[in-house]
Amino acid sequence: QVQLVESGGGWVQPGGSLRLSCAASGTIFRFDVMGWYRQAPGKQRELVASIAIDGGTTNYADSVKGRFTISRDTARNMVYLQMNNLKPEDTAVYFCNGARFTTNYWGKGTLVTVSP
Repeated sequence: QVQLVESGGGWVQPGGSLRLSCAASGTIFRFDVMGWYRQAPGKQRELVASIAIDGGTTNYADSVKGRFTISRDTARNMVYLQMNNLKPEDTAVYFCNGARFTTNYWGKGTLVTVSP
């Protein structure tokens, strides 16, 4: 059974930084793409950043470009999201996603709260 487990969320003041980690287990295959999504209260889930496991091509939402960096460790089957200069509007539950062909796998999410 494939499991994605996020960690690293928490509370931070505006301008601060957090690093999210996602560990994949139970897989006998490699994902094609892994990414981070977020869902704020009352809003739809949105893509934050994604990375192709082969080649490392990245994609970012406009709202986080220049502040967030996604990276992967293929040997350890992990993906990370370094979040800098956090803003209150970044407050959300952040979900790890792994995609292989047309199948998506999701973690349970980790809460990030940005407030004074």
